[in-house]
Amino acid sequence: MPAIPSDAPCGLVLAAGAGRRFGGPKALARTPAGTPWLALAVRALHEGGCGEVLVTLGAAVDEALPLLPAGVTVVRVADWRTGIAASVRAGLAAAASGSASAVVVLPVDTPDAPSSAVARLARRAGPDALAYAVYDGSPGHPVLIGRDHWSAVAASARGDVGARPYLVAAGADAVECGDLWSGADRDER
Repeated sequence: MPAIPSDAPCGLVLAAGAGRRFGGPKALARTPAGTPWLALAVRALHEGGCGEVLVTLGAAVDEALPLLPAGVTVVRVADWRTGIAASVRAGLAAAASGSASAVVVLPVDTPDAPSSAVARLARRAGPDALAYAVYDGSPGHPVLIGRDHWSAVAASARGDVGARPYLVAAGADAVECGDLWSGADRDER
Protein backbone atom coordinates (compact mmCIF):
# COMPACT_ATOMS: atom_id res chain seq x y z
CA MET A 1 0.00 0.00 0.00
CA PRO A 2 1.38 3.45 -0.89
CA ALA A 3 2.18 5.94 1.85
CA ILE A 4 -0.87 7.89 2.95
CA PRO A 5 -0.35 11.66 2.91
CA SER A 6 -0.87 13.57 6.15
CA ASP A 7 -3.79 15.47 4.59
CA ALA A 8 -5.59 12.27 3.54
CA PRO A 9 -9.32 12.06 4.19
CA CYS A 10 -10.66 9.83 6.93
CA GLY A 11 -12.55 6.71 5.86
CA LEU A 12 -15.92 5.84 7.40
CA VAL A 13 -17.58 2.41 7.11
CA LEU A 14 -21.28 2.44 8.04
CA ALA A 15 -22.02 -0.99 9.54
CA ALA A 16 -24.22 -0.50 12.61
CA GLY A 17 -27.62 -1.63 11.31
CA ALA A 18 -29.60 -4.81 11.88
CA GLY A 19 -29.92 -5.60 8.16
CA ARG A 20 -33.62 -6.44 8.38
CA ARG A 21 -34.06 -6.87 4.61
CA PHE A 22 -30.78 -8.77 4.47
CA GLY A 23 -31.75 -11.20 7.21
CA GLY A 24 -29.16 -10.13 9.78
CA PRO A 25 -26.47 -7.54 10.49
CA LYS A 26 -24.42 -6.86 7.36
CA ALA A 27 -21.41 -6.28 9.62
CA LEU A 28 -21.30 -10.08 9.97
CA ALA A 29 -21.59 -10.80 6.22
CA ARG A 30 -18.82 -12.60 4.35
CA THR A 31 -18.04 -13.37 0.74
CA PRO A 32 -18.49 -16.97 -0.44
CA ALA A 33 -14.74 -17.38 0.17
CA GLY A 34 -15.20 -16.26 3.80
CA THR A 35 -13.77 -12.73 3.65
CA PRO A 36 -15.69 -10.35 5.95
CA TRP A 37 -17.38 -7.48 4.15
CA LEU A 38 -15.99 -5.24 6.90
CA ALA A 39 -12.45 -6.13 5.86
CA LEU A 40 -13.25 -5.41 2.20
CA ALA A 41 -14.66 -1.97 3.01
CA VAL A 42 -11.67 -1.07 5.20
CA ARG A 43 -9.25 -2.24 2.50
CA ALA A 44 -11.04 -0.22 -0.22
CA LEU A 45 -10.82 2.92 1.92
CA HIS A 46 -7.15 2.44 2.85
CA GLU A 47 -6.08 1.51 -0.69
CA GLY A 48 -8.20 4.37 -2.07
CA GLY A 49 -6.18 6.93 -0.14
CA CYS A 50 -7.85 7.30 3.24
CA GLY A 51 -5.77 7.58 6.38
CA GLU A 52 -7.61 6.69 9.57
CA VAL A 53 -10.63 4.41 9.04
CA LEU A 54 -13.60 4.52 11.39
CA VAL A 55 -16.18 1.72 11.51
CA THR A 56 -19.62 2.26 13.03
CA LEU A 57 -21.02 -0.79 14.81
CA GLY A 58 -24.27 -1.35 16.68
CA ALA A 59 -26.23 -4.54 16.02
CA ALA A 60 -24.13 -7.62 16.82
CA VAL A 61 -21.18 -5.45 17.80
CA ASP A 62 -19.49 -8.19 19.84
CA GLU A 63 -19.68 -10.67 16.95
CA ALA A 64 -18.45 -8.05 14.45
CA LEU A 65 -15.37 -6.91 16.39
CA PRO A 66 -13.26 -10.01 15.55
CA LEU A 67 -13.98 -9.47 11.84
CA LEU A 68 -12.26 -6.08 11.78
CA PRO A 69 -8.72 -5.71 10.52
CA ALA A 70 -6.17 -4.21 12.89
CA GLY A 71 -5.75 -0.48 12.98
CA VAL A 72 -9.35 0.67 12.58
CA THR A 73 -11.23 2.80 15.08
CA VAL A 74 -14.55 1.35 16.24
CA VAL A 75 -17.38 3.81 16.73
CA ARG A 76 -20.13 2.24 18.83
CA VAL A 77 -23.57 3.53 17.86
CA ALA A 78 -25.82 3.21 20.90
CA ASP A 79 -28.96 4.35 19.06
CA TRP A 80 -28.38 2.24 15.94
CA ARG A 81 -32.00 1.03 16.03
CA THR A 82 -33.17 4.51 14.99
CA GLY A 83 -31.72 4.13 11.48
CA ILE A 84 -28.75 4.95 9.27
CA ALA A 85 -28.75 8.56 10.43
CA ALA A 86 -27.47 7.45 13.84
CA SER A 87 -24.43 5.87 12.17
CA VAL A 88 -23.81 8.95 10.05
CA ARG A 89 -23.99 11.26 13.08
CA ALA A 90 -21.78 9.01 15.24
CA GLY A 91 -19.22 8.56 12.47
CA LEU A 92 -18.99 12.28 11.73
CA ALA A 93 -18.69 13.08 15.44
CA ALA A 94 -15.81 10.60 15.73
CA ALA A 95 -14.14 12.04 12.62
CA ALA A 96 -14.41 15.54 14.12
CA SER A 97 -12.08 14.49 16.94
CA GLY A 98 -9.35 13.91 14.36
CA SER A 99 -7.59 16.27 11.97
CA ALA A 100 -8.88 15.04 8.59
CA SER A 101 -10.33 17.73 6.35
CA ALA A 102 -12.86 15.32 4.82
CA VAL A 103 -14.37 11.89 5.21
CA VAL A 104 -15.08 9.25 2.55
CA VAL A 105 -18.19 7.26 3.51
CA LEU A 106 -18.68 3.67 2.36
CA PRO A 107 -21.49 1.42 3.64
CA VAL A 108 -20.54 -2.15 4.49
CA ASP A 109 -23.10 -3.51 2.00
CA THR A 110 -20.94 -2.55 -0.99
CA PRO A 111 -18.38 -5.38 -0.80
CA ASP A 112 -17.55 -5.06 -4.50
CA ALA A 113 -16.58 -1.38 -4.23
CA PRO A 114 -13.06 -1.01 -5.63
CA SER A 115 -10.41 1.22 -4.12
CA SER A 116 -10.33 3.08 -7.46
CA ALA A 117 -13.85 4.45 -6.77
CA VAL A 118 -12.71 5.59 -3.33
CA ALA A 119 -9.63 7.21 -4.89
CA ARG A 120 -11.75 9.23 -7.34
CA LEU A 121 -13.58 10.80 -4.44
CA ALA A 122 -10.59 11.02 -2.07
CA ARG A 123 -8.61 13.08 -4.59
CA ARG A 124 -11.21 15.84 -4.16
CA ALA A 125 -10.79 15.97 -0.36
CA GLY A 126 -10.79 19.33 1.36
CA PRO A 127 -12.80 21.06 4.07
CA ASP A 128 -15.40 22.40 1.63
CA ALA A 129 -15.57 19.27 -0.57
CA LEU A 130 -18.89 17.59 -1.23
CA ALA A 131 -19.18 14.80 -3.82
CA TYR A 132 -20.78 11.43 -4.42
CA ALA A 133 -20.23 8.60 -6.86
CA VAL A 134 -22.73 8.01 -9.63
CA TYR A 135 -23.11 4.90 -11.76
CA ASP A 136 -24.44 5.65 -15.22
CA GLY A 137 -26.16 8.66 -13.66
CA SER A 138 -27.59 6.89 -10.59
CA PRO A 139 -26.30 8.11 -7.20
CA GLY A 140 -24.36 5.72 -5.01
CA HIS A 141 -21.27 5.34 -2.83
CA PRO A 142 -18.66 6.28 -1.86
CA VAL A 143 -19.54 9.79 -0.70
CA LEU A 144 -17.06 12.55 0.18
CA ILE A 145 -18.01 15.08 2.85
CA GLY A 146 -15.66 17.92 3.75
CA ARG A 147 -15.31 19.01 7.38
CA ASP A 148 -17.16 22.29 6.69
CA HIS A 149 -20.33 20.22 6.03
CA TRP A 150 -20.15 17.68 8.89
CA SER A 151 -22.39 19.49 11.37
CA ALA A 152 -25.01 20.33 8.73
CA VAL A 153 -25.05 16.75 7.42
CA ALA A 154 -25.39 15.39 10.96
CA ALA A 155 -28.24 17.81 11.70
CA SER A 156 -30.10 16.91 8.50
CA ALA A 157 -29.79 13.12 8.78
CA ARG A 158 -33.00 11.54 10.13
CA GLY A 159 -34.08 7.92 10.67
CA ASP A 160 -33.19 5.84 7.63
CA VAL A 161 -32.18 8.89 5.62
CA GLY A 162 -28.50 9.73 5.69
CA ALA A 163 -26.62 12.44 3.81
CA ARG A 164 -28.35 12.20 0.41
CA PRO A 165 -30.86 15.08 0.84
CA TYR A 166 -28.11 17.38 2.06
CA LEU A 167 -25.83 16.41 -0.83
CA VAL A 168 -28.58 17.19 -3.34
CA ALA A 169 -29.61 20.48 -1.69
CA ALA A 170 -25.98 21.64 -1.42
CA GLY A 171 -25.21 20.82 -5.06
CA ALA A 172 -22.59 18.16 -4.38
CA ASP A 173 -20.44 17.11 -7.33
CA ALA A 174 -21.52 13.90 -9.06
CA VAL A 175 -18.45 11.81 -9.89
CA GLU A 176 -19.07 9.14 -12.52
CA CYS A 177 -17.67 5.76 -11.43
CA GLY A 178 -19.72 3.46 -13.68
CA ASP A 179 -16.57 2.48 -15.55
CA LEU A 180 -15.18 0.98 -12.31
CA TRP A 181 -18.05 -1.20 -11.06
CA SER A 182 -21.84 -1.40 -10.88
CA GLY A 183 -22.28 0.63 -7.70
CA ALA A 184 -24.78 -1.95 -6.39
CA ASP A 185 -25.34 -2.42 -2.70
CA ARG A 186 -26.51 -5.75 -1.33
CA ASP A 187 -29.82 -5.81 0.49
CA GLU A 188 -30.48 -9.55 0.13
CA ARG A 189 -28.39 -12.65 0.68
